[in-house]
Amino acid sequence: MPKHLRILAGKLVECGADESTVQIYVNPSPEERSELVTRWALDEHTLASALDPDEVARVELEPEHLAIILKRPKGYACPAQLVFKVDSMGLFMFRDRVIAILSEDVPFYDGRPLTNLQSLQEMVLKVLSRTVQHFTGHLRVINSMGAEIEQRIELSVDNTSLLQLFALEKSLVYYVNAIHSNGAVIERLKNNANNPVTVGFHPPDVEFIDDVLIENRQCYEQAMIYSNILAGLMNARASIISNNLNVMMKNLNALVIAVAVPSFFAGVGGMSEFSAMIGFDHHWKLGYALFLLAMAVMGVGTFFLIRRLERGMR
Repeated sequence: MPKHLRILAGKLVECGADESTVQIYVNPSPEERSELVTRWALDEHTLASALDPDEVARVELEPEHLAIILKRPKGYACPAQLVFKVDSMGLFMFRDRVIAILSEDVPFYDGRPLTNLQSLQEMVLKVLSRTVQHFTGHLRVINSMGAEIEQRIELSVDNTSLLQLFALEKSLVYYVNAIHSNGAVIERLKNNANNPVTVGFHPPDVEFIDDVLIENRQCYEQAMIYSNILAGLMNARASIISNNLNVMMKNLNALVIAVAVPSFFAGVGGMSEFSAMIGFDHHWKLGYALFLLAMAVMGVGTFFLIRRLERGMR
């Protein structure tokens, strides 16, 4: 069932179907799609595009309405993989109503109430503005996550952190494409503001479109900067992990050699010969303790000798 709303005292409030001017459909059923096509003359392809996450944002001028396919950030719900996805939504503007098509049950104004609304045109433009702000907020989160992962990479020797950075880089590519597509939508709305088919944008609305266009351009530039930085330093971060692994392997090799040297002398002589040499045949407990102490000193000394030789060869 669609949600019916209308503008009252500058806000969107729920109301009955007869007095509604805003209708919100969440993943409409085949019956609801058929009603939208037959009653409101919505194009079937455009209606399907509003529910397709891979569809490109665009504006279509129909005889009786204006169809806007907009890209919006999907709710972040995958903390293990750090994947930020993009979804589509449709806004169909008539002269006396707006029909919104969503693929999931989320507030199409990004969770914050729309206030000081004077017209349906202003409501649609504020939805565009809130979408841009939603992208900007997600970009801040991605940047913060990237900085946190970079700190972990300095000590990491596995691929977990690197794979998380790859996921963030992939998300940024999707965001860059989506924000760029939304910019084309806003630009076309500005260019066709005086067209009668655009259902009556007023001069204040045109100024608001300019503001939204500037915000979207700034958001796009910010996404490009984050994407370029993340992609440009990816090889360097992979080298850091490889270097950390090499350092660990060197330490393990030094440890293996340090254990092998005492084992060699223990195997050549053994506990009985050691006790006989130092005269502790009848005091084997003391001889055994001294033997272990000598092997430990030899192993530790060998380990630090190897480490010192490594530093000298750098």
